[in-house]
Amino acid sequence: MEGSGASQHSTSESGTGGTPATGSALCGFDLFSGLDAAALADIERACSRKRFAPQEQIIDRDSRSRDVCFVLSGRARVVNYSLSGREITFDDILSGSYFGELAAIDGRPRSASVMAVEETVIAQLSHQVFMDILAKHPKVALHVMERLARIIRSADERIMDLSTLAAQNRVQGELLRQAHNSMVDATTARITPIPLHADIASRVSTTRETVARVLNDLARAGIVKRTKGALLILDVPELEAMVQDMHG
Repeated sequence: MEGSGASQHSTSESGTGGTPATGSALCGFDLFSGLDAAALADIERACSRKRFAPQEQIIDRDSRSRDVCFVLSGRARVVNYSLSGREITFDDILSGSYFGELAAIDGRPRSASVMAVEETVIAQLSHQVFMDILAKHPKVALHVMERLARIIRSADERIMDLSTLAAQNRVQGELLRQAHNSMVDATTARITPIPLHADIASRVSTTRETVARVLNDLARAGIVKRTKGALLILDVPELEAMVQDMHG
């Protein structure tokens, strides 16, 4: 997952080396949970903050920037584009998470583009400072390694799904993934905001029409229900069974 080469139209809010952008802006990041207040303050002083408007590009694929980005508020999306220009979504990065560590570590060009889905504030940290932190704080380095391992496993699963499953089955699997992140109780999930058909299609490499057809089929089966503000998964165990069946 790639890091930050800020768009020229973004709004800079705090210069590198100045006072921390906010007193505890990074306290909520699991990455830094093992650091004391003094170490965290040093990192904050090394950060600069930038604000991005919805749909504004944060980094561009193949750029040579190497900063690591921390999402202070808002939501960013990691995307790539096919030769025909079709957008392929890899992941959404929420407040409290980060991206850009690959280029910071190996010095190669960015592997994907990142755009703001909504108004998003980013704290940027130079790759030199980031690498110093990894060298000085083994727990932070271990956290990064565990995160990269999760990304690799997720990529393996995605490759397998794209190689072996029909489009409608991939849509079901994506709905189940989102449901697991939005559980209300043991059997019900409430996904908010309602995922756009185009977003789901981009994640599983299919069309909006296929997504609409799968959702309609699941609604008729009583598994999903669309309300004014959310997509309800009324029977998560049944959706799990469907996904397990398609995996054999």
